[in-house]
Amino acid sequence: MRAGDFEYRHVRLQGQWLQGKTVLTQATTALGQGFWVIAPLQQSDGTVVLINRGFVPASQRDAWLQPESQASGPGLVQGLMRKTEPDGGFLRQNDPVTQRWYSRDVEAIAKNMQLPTTAPFFVDAGLPDPVYSQNTEASPPTGGTWPREGLTIVRFSNSHLVYAVTWFGLALMVVGSGVLVARYERRLRTASDNHIPHEHQR
Repeated sequence: MRAGDFEYRHVRLQGQWLQGKTVLTQATTALGQGFWVIAPLQQSDGTVVLINRGFVPASQRDAWLQPESQASGPGLVQGLMRKTEPDGGFLRQNDPVTQRWYSRDVEAIAKNMQLPTTAPFFVDAGLPDPVYSQNTEASPPTGGTWPREGLTIVRFSNSHLVYAVTWFGLALMVVGSGVLVARYERRLRTASDNHIPHEHQR
């Protein structure tokens, strides 16, 4: 089973925050341009899960890269499981050397921050507003402190149109094949009738 199969599943995690291992990944939300604060939470079995603690404005980037601003000690997280986002963003590659992250690439972040065994997914902390999460034109949740949780846009893939087009195409192929077979049989019957010798009259 792939991590993507569990996308948006509600999870509850408990562990210890690994201070000094936070990265910021570029984000565009209804609150503007900024960054997701991605911090590692180590569970009791040693496994690390990357947690998207929420959104911060671009002006706060440097502040959140300072160890004293990062989460430390015990942590309890409730949120949504998300699949990794490898290879960077649109026309932009992640640059771990300069700490420029354009996507939440779990494997690359774990390798760069030298994290121990890391889960192949990350978790968006907090539960999204049910209206905003389904409608990007709605106003995002207001209030609260930074990082701002609850900005997850929930999108489930809709394959109904693909299925409909596929089955419609198959149906047309069956009909077309039937027509071709019928024409072929009619030609054979006609050819056979033309080659039957007429019975001589007595």
